[in-house]
Amino acid sequence: MKHATITTVRSARRLTEMEFAGWVGAAAPGDRLEYHRGFLAVDIVPVISNLPEPERAALKALGARAWWAAEQRLVHLVQERLGPGLFAYIAIARPKPKHAEVSLASLLVDAEAA
Repeated sequence: MKHATITTVRSARRLTEMEFAGWVGAAAPGDRLEYHRGFLAVDIVPVISNLPEPERAALKALGARAWWAAEQRLVHLVQERLGPGLFAYIAIARPKPKHAEVSLASLLVDAEAA
């Protein structure tokens, strides 16, 4: 029996919201991307986050974009517990709908305008 190798891509630096969106558009079904490592629910809250404000705000936007992509059925979102208070947040690309009448770019523009 042959087993598939699962590889998760992890960026050496924090991803931006637009880099994440670009990955979603280019990813093949089953591709995995670790988009955050930490404790997202804590890291995005101003009064308890240790992140500088610009990084915290960017992380909040990234988390919102990941959630949006999951709602659009473009990715599955999963967490891997690495230790106490430390998680890997992973997006797994889903197959793109074959009947899509609009492009991912137009969905992103529409979501940005909302």
